[in-house]
Amino acid sequence: MLVRLAYLAVSNAFSALRLLPKGDREKDIEILSLRQQITVLQRQLAGTRPALDPADRAFLAALLAPLPRESLRRLRLIVHPDTVLRWHRDLVRRRHAERSRPKRPGRPRTVASIRRLVLRLVHENPAWGYRRVHGELAMLGIKIAASTVWQILKDAGIDPAPERAATTWGAFLRSQAEGILACDFLETFTLSGQRQCVLAVIEHATRRVRILGATAHPTAAWVTQAARNLVMDLQDAGITVRYLIRDHDAKFPARFDEVLADAGIAVVLTGIRMPRMNAVMERWVRTCRRELVDRTLIWNQAHLLRALREFESHYNEHRPHRTLRQSAPLHTAPEPITDQARIIELDVRRHDRVGGVLHEYEHAA
Repeated sequence: MLVRLAYLAVSNAFSALRLLPKGDREKDIEILSLRQQITVLQRQLAGTRPALDPADRAFLAALLAPLPRESLRRLRLIVHPDTVLRWHRDLVRRRHAERSRPKRPGRPRTVASIRRLVLRLVHENPAWGYRRVHGELAMLGIKIAASTVWQILKDAGIDPAPERAATTWGAFLRSQAEGILACDFLETFTLSGQRQCVLAVIEHATRRVRILGATAHPTAAWVTQAARNLVMDLQDAGITVRYLIRDHDAKFPARFDEVLADAGIAVVLTGIRMPRMNAVMERWVRTCRRELVDRTLIWNQAHLLRALREFESHYNEHRPHRTLRQSAPLHTAPEPITDQARIIELDVRRHDRVGGVLHEYEHAA
């Protein structure tokens, strides 16, 4: 509107300068011809309202307001004289309101480098929502509110939560997390169409994932040996586990539960077709599918195992978790950066895993 109003003011100023050399007779003829043209237009547009934009209204109100009401009524205008006066009153009211409004210091604008980094993270990771971006910033030591990340994406026309997660039993699981493991099978296929079954476990308290292996034929002997390997890993790490949650999958033999029972671990079965009873593990399975399996062409079992080891390392050592206050299971988020100069001059480098499927970010040395 301001640009349009300035254009109207300048163009009419030049028009006024062009009228100076003209005589009174020539001006009178021009006024009469303009009046006749207005009469013709009003006759053609009878019953319709003229289309005036805010700049046109402001210019007419400023130009005609000094004239008395009687002079306005004698003019041939495309609007009623009272309408012009109302426009002028609105202009004066808005101007007075702007001057009387107190100057309050608003919320400081987010540093431009942080805004660029947020948009970069979303551009390079289209499936990340604003919570995931907020967690990655926390891993970089950048203190910013999640709502600010949401607003930055919203202003850029990006959906802040492209794949919003369903509500989980977070509060309940946190209160019972110590000493609980959960396990499940993840199925995928190679390029040749061969099915591969991946067995993994997750710790409720730390969210650490252990991928026990992958096989095309999950026999009872293979699954039992995976249980023995899990027990040995837990003993070597000095971790005490009381319960392990699993479903009624037929791939779990009775010997699997016996090996765990010998180690003092009780097996808790979920309800039939009730994945929410194993929500933490199901959430990891979905994450693994979305961030790795569905985005990778698996050649064979060896390729799958290499990719899974990379994802396990990424998940445990770098990927932030909301449950852990944006820390990774094996890595605590750094303290927020307090040096303003360092925030303004951010130099963040990207490290690729699994051929660029996974992205990790860290400050340049």
